[in-house]
Amino acid sequence: MKKTFRKDTVAGVVLGVESVPDGLASGLLAGVNPLAGLYAYLFGTLGGAVFTSSAFMAVQGTGAMGIIVADVPSVHAAADPARALFTLSMLTGLIMVVAGLLRLGFVLRFVPNTVMVAFLSAVGVNIVLGQLSNFTGYEADGANRVLRALDTLLHPTLLDAQSVATGAVTIALILLLERTRVGAFGLVVAVVVTSVAVPLLGWTGVRVVEDLSAVPNALPMPVAPDPRAVPGLLVPALALAFVGLLQGAAISAGFPNPDGRYPDASRDFVGQGAANVTSGVFQGMPVGGSVSGTSLNRAAGARSRLSLFIAAAVMAVVVMAFADVVGRIVMPALAGLLMLIGLRTIKPAALAAVWRTGGVQKTVLVSTFVLTMLIPLQYAVLAGVGLSVVLHVIRQSHQVTIRRWQLDDGGRVVESDPPAALAGDEVVVLQPYGSLMFAAARVLEEQLPAPARNCVVIIRLRGREQLDTTFLGVVRRYAEALRACDSRLMLVSANERVRKQLRVDGLTELVEVYRGDERVGASVRRAYADATAWIRERRDT
Repeated sequence: MKKTFRKDTVAGVVLGVESVPDGLASGLLAGVNPLAGLYAYLFGTLGGAVFTSSAFMAVQGTGAMGIIVADVPSVHAAADPARALFTLSMLTGLIMVVAGLLRLGFVLRFVPNTVMVAFLSAVGVNIVLGQLSNFTGYEADGANRVLRALDTLLHPTLLDAQSVATGAVTIALILLLERTRVGAFGLVVAVVVTSVAVPLLGWTGVRVVEDLSAVPNALPMPVAPDPRAVPGLLVPALALAFVGLLQGAAISAGFPNPDGRYPDASRDFVGQGAANVTSGVFQGMPVGGSVSGTSLNRAAGARSRLSLFIAAAVMAVVVMAFADVVGRIVMPALAGLLMLIGLRTIKPAALAAVWRTGGVQKTVLVSTFVLTMLIPLQYAVLAGVGLSVVLHVIRQSHQVTIRRWQLDDGGRVVESDPPAALAGDEVVVLQPYGSLMFAAARVLEEQLPAPARNCVVIIRLRGREQLDTTFLGVVRRYAEALRACDSRLMLVSANERVRKQLRVDGLTELVEVYRGDERVGASVRRAYADATAWIRERRDT
C-alpha cells in the first residue's frame, strides 16, 4: 500500500474536489436540491468503493440518470419530494442488487448500439435545453424542454444579462483551463472564479445554491424510504437501473483491475446497487457507474480503490468545513458546466455511422431520439429498445432464403436457387437460411417448390435447436401436399429436441426424419440415397 498511497491520495483529492461542483450540478440537472447531487456523489462513491468488483469505478450521478429523475412526476409532484427522491434511489439500488445476484447482465445485450447512440445524444440535447433557465435567469413556459427552449428564444429581452455573462464566462474558462496544466481542475477553478466574481461585481440578481436550500455544515442524517411512493416509482427505478447498469457495464469491460483481470460485471451490478441504497439512505439521488469519473480517477494516477475512499473523504470535508462556500456557488456557473457536458455527450461521428448503416437503424435512431426529446426518459429508453426488437423481428422474418443442394462429380456440395416447381421423378435437397420462427416460417413456405408426382424433398435442419408451431404447421401442410401427389418429405436434424418436437406433434407419421451426426452431410447423403432408391422402385413398378 505504501507504494501506491501517494498516487491514490493525489487521484482521490483530484476526484473529490472535482466532484463537488459536478455533484451540485447533477442535482440541478435532476431538478432537485443540488445538495442531493453532492450527497449522491459522496455516498455513491463510498458505497461503490466498498462493494464493486472494479477497483476504479466511480459510482456517481450521470447525465442520463439525472435527466430521467428530472422527468419523474412521482418525485416532483409528491407531497414530500425529497423523501420520494431518496426512496427512488433505494428502489433503484435494490433492483440493481437483484440483477447482479441473478446475473442478469445478458439482458443488456438486447440494447442495440443504435438505441444507445440516439438516447445519449438526445440526453445531451436535453441537458443543454434543461439548463437554459438557470443559464439565462428566465423561467420559460412550456410542456417540455423543447417548448421551454423555444419560449426562451422568443423572449430575448427577458433574459438576465448578468446570469448569461456568468454562465458564458464559466464555459470559456473551462475550455481555456483544460488546455493548461490545470487540466481536470479547470471546471473547479472556473466555477470558483465566477462565484467569487459575481458578488465583487455587485450582481445581486444572479442566483446561488443557497437560494434553493440552506447548506448545513454537517453530513446528512439517515432517512427511511416511503413505502407508499414505491408503486409510482417502480417504472422510473427500472429505467434508472437499466441505464445505470448499461453505463456501468462499459466501465467493467474497459477498466481492468490492478492485477490485470477485468472486474466481475455481476458483482459490479451489486456494488452499484449498494451504492444507490447508501445514497438514498443518506439523502442522495440515484447513481451509477460514471465513465467520466472513472476515467478521471485513472488519469489522475489511481492505483487501487483507496483513491475512491479518499475522494469520498475529501467531499465530506468540503461539506463540513466549507458549507458557506458551497452555498454561494452561482447557479449559472453550474448550468454552464452542465451545458458543456451535454454538448460533449452528443457524438456526431457515432450518429453519422449509425445513419449510414441502413434503413432499420435510421428508423430506430430517429424514433428513439424524438421520443427521448418529447416523452419522459424512463419510457423513451424502454420504447427505443422495444422498437428495435420489433423492427429486428420484422427484418429477420423477411431474410429467409432457401438454397438447393446438389453434389458435383467430386462429391462436393453445390448451392443453387431452388426450382419453383418439382419436375417429377426427382430428389430435391433444400437448405433454409435465416430464422424459421413466426412470420419467417410463412415466408419460407412461399419459397418451397410446388409439388409434383413421384418426388422426394429433403429439408436439412442442421443447427436448428427448436422449432415453433408456425414452422411445424408449414411442414405439415407441405408434407400433406406432397403426399397428395404420391411424393414424400424427409427432414434431417442432428438435434434431439427438434426430433422430439416432430414426434410429439405427430409429424413422424407424415415425414421421415433422419438423425444427423458429427459428420456434416452424411445423413443428407443417406436420405438422398434412400429417396433415389424409392423413386427408382416406384418408376420400375
